[in-house]
Amino acid sequence: MTVWIGLTGGIGSGKSQAAAEFVKLGVPHIDADALSRCLTADNGKALPTIRETIGAHVFDDKGRLNRTALREEVFRRPQIKAILESIMFPLILEEIRLQQAQYPDAIYGIIDVPLLVENPPFLALVQRVLVVDADESTQIERVKQRSGLSEEEIRRIIRSQISCRERLLYADDVIKNEGSLTELAEKIQRLHRYYIHTLKAV
Repeated sequence: MTVWIGLTGGIGSGKSQAAAEFVKLGVPHIDADALSRCLTADNGKALPTIRETIGAHVFDDKGRLNRTALREEVFRRPQIKAILESIMFPLILEEIRLQQAQYPDAIYGIIDVPLLVENPPFLALVQRVLVVDADESTQIERVKQRSGLSEEEIRRIIRSQISCRERLLYADDVIKNEGSLTELAEKIQRLHRYYIHTLKAV
């Protein structure tokens, strides 16, 4: 039976790079963000309900979801976040379970969920939690470099997420990611060997 490990971390922690390193090692990888994007892409399953419950103003004139407008709506009106989650989470959970069923014989797999700790239904899908952790100053610098967002906007996103301390309370394993990509890859390789050795008998 496959042991599923929930991979999580704050924005700019390097969680996505960590996931990529596991993929290089041949580990099954399920990406909740990618599933969410598919569900909200053109003709995605979630679009009719989003239009009906949140409104046409978060769509462009071609009927495509305006992600920037939706993000601003969520930050401006907290109740919209709850509505969006009530639409998206059941669909994402369904897709994750379908993908899990494709790997019945793997020793372990990774489920990559940014808000894993905040959402018990996602936690229920995994047997272990791996947190990728980084100092806030490192997070801000990384996000600046890749996104062009201002420091104020990045801090706003960080504040909207669970605190580092709270996230670590749920961790079975922690990777501190303050160094180079090579250092991160080495840490992932060591953890991979540990998982293979300890989880094979589970």
